[in-house]
Amino acid sequence: MSRLRAALPLLLLVIAGIALFSSGLMDRLHPEQLVQHQDQLRSEIDIAPWLSRITYIGLLTLAMSTGIPGTVIIIMAGGFAFGAVEGTLYSSIGLTLGTLILFLASRYAFGAGSKHPPKLVDKLHHGFERHPVAYTMFLRFVPVAPFGLVTVALAWLRCPLWLFMGASWLGGTVSLIFETSIGAGLGEALAQSHGHFGPELLMQRGVWMPLTAIAVLALLPLLVERFTSRRHKATPATKPSHPPG
Repeated sequence: MSRLRAALPLLLLVIAGIALFSSGLMDRLHPEQLVQHQDQLRSEIDIAPWLSRITYIGLLTLAMSTGIPGTVIIIMAGGFAFGAVEGTLYSSIGLTLGTLILFLASRYAFGAGSKHPPKLVDKLHHGFERHPVAYTMFLRFVPVAPFGLVTVALAWLRCPLWLFMGASWLGGTVSLIFETSIGAGLGEALAQSHGHFGPELLMQRGVWMPLTAIAVLALLPLLVERFTSRRHKATPATKPSHPPG
């Protein structure tokens, strides 16, 4: 019974994530849908500027706390609705709050961990134990796994709260800058093309530049792995010394 009570907050987040994902709200936040209803969206923001911003932060907080896939759609919608600078600011708040909720719920559910951690946690365990600060920063800056999955893994590894929050805020905000910029750039490009999606949208500077930056971030784990393997091969193996006979 005590285990079920400990896992209850995490289970409630999972149920909330399933409900949010099944509600169809993500489809309504698709850039094409936003362009088709942009007049109504702008009008609602003008009528209730603070309420619309708080609602957006709350929605992203809920999405991040549940760890559902597709949160980038919400982040891009924030860039579309509020612009790159404001959208990044509000997304950073929602991301930080949401990941904090998921982290605390996961750590409460896992307790001190178990003898048989999940495969992802087991892979991260040795690197985290050797260099916790550097490794946590690496996991947040380089997209080696989905953001929510890394949050759960860090909770299992009992990452200190101060380190988790600092790395999540810094690493998450770096990605947010590019993702929000894509939303803002798509909004401008789609408005000019009257909501028509086509290859020409990718040629817009506000779209291809952040897309390129995200692609570089996605390639970083592969580059780091290749660099590390080459370094190990280049290092000569040390022969064990034998005492003189």
